[in-house]
Amino acid sequence: MLHGRSAELAAVDTLLSAARAGQSGVLVLRGEAGIGKSALLAHAATRATSPTPELSYPFGTMKSGDPLSGTPAQPPPAPAGTDHLPAAGNQALADGNRASADGNRALADGNRALADGNRAPAGGHRSAADAGFLVLRGTAVESESVVPFAGLNLLLGPVVHRLDALPPNQATALRAALGLAAPEGGDHHLVGLAVLTLLADLADRNPVLCLVDDAHWLDQGSAQALVFAARRLQAEGIAMVFAARDLHAPPFPAPGLPELRLTGLTPEHAAALLEEHAADLPRYVRDQIAEEARGNPLALLELPAAQREGHLPAAHAYRVAALPTHSRIQQTFADRIGTLPERTRTLLLVAAADDTGDPTVVFEAAGLLGASVDDLEAAEQRQLLRSDDGRLTFRHPLIRAAAYQSAPLKHRLTVHRALADVLPDAHRSAWHLAAATTAPDEDVARALARTAEDARDRGGYVAVAAAYQRAAELTPDPVERGHRLASAAGAAGAAGQFDRAVVLADQAWHLVGNPVDGARVARIQARLASEQGRSAEAAAQLARAVRCAEHTDRELAGELLFHAANNAWAGRDLDLLKDIAARAGDLPGADDTRRVATAALGLDGADVPGGMAALRELLDSPYVGGPGNAVTAWWNLVLGDDRAAYAWAFDLERQSRAQGALGVLPRALAYLARGRLHLGRHRDARATAEEGLRIAADIGQEFSVGFLSAVLAELAAVEGDAARCEELVATLVGDAPQSVRAACASALLDLGLGRHEAVLDRLADVAAGAHRLYSVTSLPDLVEASARLGKPDANAVRWFDEWASGTGQPWARAVSARCRALLTDDERWYAKAVDLHRVDDSRPFERARTELLYGEWLRRARRKADARTHLRSASEVFERLGATPWAARARAELRATGESRAVPGPDPLSALTPQELQVVRLAAEGLSNRDIGAQLFLSPRTVGYHLYKAYPKLGVASRVELGKLALT
Repeated sequence: MLHGRSAELAAVDTLLSAARAGQSGVLVLRGEAGIGKSALLAHAATRATSPTPELSYPFGTMKSGDPLSGTPAQPPPAPAGTDHLPAAGNQALADGNRASADGNRALADGNRALADGNRAPAGGHRSAADAGFLVLRGTAVESESVVPFAGLNLLLGPVVHRLDALPPNQATALRAALGLAAPEGGDHHLVGLAVLTLLADLADRNPVLCLVDDAHWLDQGSAQALVFAARRLQAEGIAMVFAARDLHAPPFPAPGLPELRLTGLTPEHAAALLEEHAADLPRYVRDQIAEEARGNPLALLELPAAQREGHLPAAHAYRVAALPTHSRIQQTFADRIGTLPERTRTLLLVAAADDTGDPTVVFEAAGLLGASVDDLEAAEQRQLLRSDDGRLTFRHPLIRAAAYQSAPLKHRLTVHRALADVLPDAHRSAWHLAAATTAPDEDVARALARTAEDARDRGGYVAVAAAYQRAAELTPDPVERGHRLASAAGAAGAAGQFDRAVVLADQAWHLVGNPVDGARVARIQARLASEQGRSAEAAAQLARAVRCAEHTDRELAGELLFHAANNAWAGRDLDLLKDIAARAGDLPGADDTRRVATAALGLDGADVPGGMAALRELLDSPYVGGPGNAVTAWWNLVLGDDRAAYAWAFDLERQSRAQGALGVLPRALAYLARGRLHLGRHRDARATAEEGLRIAADIGQEFSVGFLSAVLAELAAVEGDAARCEELVATLVGDAPQSVRAACASALLDLGLGRHEAVLDRLADVAAGAHRLYSVTSLPDLVEASARLGKPDANAVRWFDEWASGTGQPWARAVSARCRALLTDDERWYAKAVDLHRVDDSRPFERARTELLYGEWLRRARRKADARTHLRSASEVFERLGATPWAARARAELRATGESRAVPGPDPLSALTPQELQVVRLAAEGLSNRDIGAQLFLSPRTVGYHLYKAYPKLGVASRVELGKLALT
């Protein structure tokens, strides 16, 4: 019985009930050591293997199928393209909220089972009564936190036979991560998608329960993969529960996942627990134990045992202030271990140092030290170590810590050497050798370096950094130590550990022995600075690298100087950029380096046409060529070539999805969303941006998060959604470009709502500042607002005109003509603007704004018939784009001309969520649920769930009917 945990038990049981009904959920348990997290996991495992439970809590008894349980008594029909699907409606776990009945009930218009050839299995939707769980369970340990994907090995070991059913690229990635196949160096984020698909496949027949204890000790590769999968669970019938220590342990970041924080038991519940487990002790002793335990359940259980064995002092009134709970409990365990026979202590130390739990390994290593399986009995009698499902496990992680840390150093070193001798795994053997080594040793260092490269191919960048860093510590030669530190820095940067990477790179810089190596280290330092938004610092570091390499490796020096110029431009250090251009001389790529300076200085205002011309020439540079370089898309956007930027991003997005390259995808989606916004595909832009934002947030790509948030903010501004726009703008903080994008989005919202003074306040300084390039397409907003206030901004008109002329794009020249019309009040500029928009309708929102302004001008000139033509066109575009305030203005102008237009009915596609829209479009192309899931990083069952929700909204019942709809 778990005393004082009724709310926590309810949360776990609700999670399991939802999974039995086919709805997925996640729970992260947090709290100090011994607070009861493992007990809740054990409760979940017990419940998962029992028949449909009654949930008995203070608020009553619920059975699966009861209205309040969150489980539908009669599940909805299975949607097309799925084997079976759960009811909709996520449940809030931690606070006991129940799922809404919305989405669970059958739709009133008689939704039918959407059976387009993919028949639901016999029995249809699984019922709670026959939904026995497949339980996957593992406990992470500290010594495995540097072993790549050790956690996944532990958790998924029982189901590796199911990998063959995964899509080939996912199966390859997961096999490599688990060490079941040769590494191929693929995108390590693909492992997370493979985990999601595998779990969804396993849940096809029975619900799945994944239990991960001590998740704070997971290696980063496993943690990232599991959290990635957990964040995408929706409609599979999977329950995941992570238990992580709050204090005295590494963090377990799980943003966006429901959490339940465990606190100490109340005095009443603590007394009840002691009454149950320590009734043999005198009352005053139990009172002392209760005071010492401070509500910690493990302390309440273990301190009585320590008292019985004589490891607690007699009760007295005045005691030294208590140590942290985990320290007190760990010390009691250490005291109890200290009374065991020597050979049993040796066996416990081997088991604590080992990270496999494999009895063969433990007993073989212990045998080298004089212990054997016979010595296990004493530890089992004390309930310290046990054999469980073919593995040796400690009853609690603090027992492991006590067994290891209380042993003398020389004993620990001896145990690690014994384990290194018997372990067949080269990676683990090398780490045990390193743990047994206290002085520099090149042989051990070389062995660790080999394991680092193996970990790199498997995508375990944290493991790479740790192995190279430890190898460097054991390397006798200073130059080789510098090389290994540089490798550790590069891997730490790839893992997102920028602070660690910077320290390692700085250490390497002082050790490498020749200029070329120094240049390569400086390149690592520059990349780290750039990724952290310190572009000017990155430029200075690259310039330093050039000095190292220019006399020994001119090709490398030329490449570094080019990238130094780009970083100087991004960091707005134009003086440094001039110096870099002057230093280019006759280095390889010197002309391109000088073109970067020409483009930057020209676009700063000195020579905009010249800057645009230089930028256009740079698109052919060998240093930026290829679809993988984001600067190509940015430069195309600066050149106003929306279609070229869109085409680049579209190709990269397709390649990224096909290869499962999740690390590249957010940047591709960022530029794709921007391109779709410019091309007037606002619904697609939102779906793309929201998908990209989810992925970028998951993997920590701050640049992409800001860029995508800016796209969504601009969409909200166009639609007049002030609350959403302000919410997104509030996230655009940090560097100057972010602030500029925030000001531009807010100004567009203000302009649409008629707040013209606010537009001037936001854009006047931005347009004249050093980051004017980021606000160039917002200059027409400044011109329009200033014109409506009777003080048109001639400088903004001039600068935009120079930029538009440099682009050569008809749409840009059209907007420039519109700005001239506002400045001069001359109809000829309006007419020219409309004609130019007809040449290239790549920005329909801008064209509609031009026709609205022209229509307003014609109406004021009492040419109502002419005005109606342009106002109708503007109104239709604004309504199609969902530009609510702009459409209202166009309709008001039309009414002023004497025409009353009916508002068109809602677009069926507008009822779809962004993810539903993506799913139905891919389904209409003929892709299976599995293929769609692989592209969108969803499970096939969740894809089917989205189809089930989308079909009634579109009035269709099959993929065949879906293919007949206009979904653009």
